[in-house]
Amino acid sequence: MAGNREFFYRRLHSLLGVIPVGLFLTQHLIVNHFATQGPEAFNRAASFMGNLPFRYFLEIFIIFLPLVFHAIYGLYIAFTAQNNVSRYGYFRNWMFMLQRLTGVITLIFVTWHVWETRVQAAIGAEVNYDMMANIVDNPFMLGFYIVGIVSTVFHFANGLWSFCVSWGLTVTPRSQQIFTYVTMAIFVALSIVGIRAILAFA
Repeated sequence: MAGNREFFYRRLHSLLGVIPVGLFLTQHLIVNHFATQGPEAFNRAASFMGNLPFRYFLEIFIIFLPLVFHAIYGLYIAFTAQNNVSRYGYFRNWMFMLQRLTGVITLIFVTWHVWETRVQAAIGAEVNYDMMANIVDNPFMLGFYIVGIVSTVFHFANGLWSFCVSWGLTVTPRSQQIFTYVTMAIFVALSIVGIRAILAFA
């Protein structure tokens, strides 16, 4: 019984990490990338997202609650998992360790980012280009955001590989090897999008 529950929680954790959390991450990075076209372009994109119908419903049930479950259960996995890097040193063992490490970094980063943006918006601040520009005007915060973005994107991309394995989408060693290249390409592409966006605010 406990084993079945553990299996279900791990499957749900994996699924929520891709749908909807991973999809939201991708969409969020794309919206932020409008900053590379100037303040007006970003403000228009942010305003469009902020005025979506049923926004609060979407934020709570499609983003916040899945993210909270994924984060809490992810911490449980991170601190109970047995890392084999020092003993074996295989590529996938390193990916296993980095997945847990970037999960913790991502949780810290996302919590801080939500505090600086969504929570501030809830008490009257306006989420716009100037808000982000003021945040990353501090070199330490700019570095923090770059590390956070890269960690978050890696966690998503590598998690996508694990998702496809655990859900039986990539069964053979050959398909898993090919999808390793695919997910690393996703990691590089989304990292470029995210870093270009944050540097545009700076």
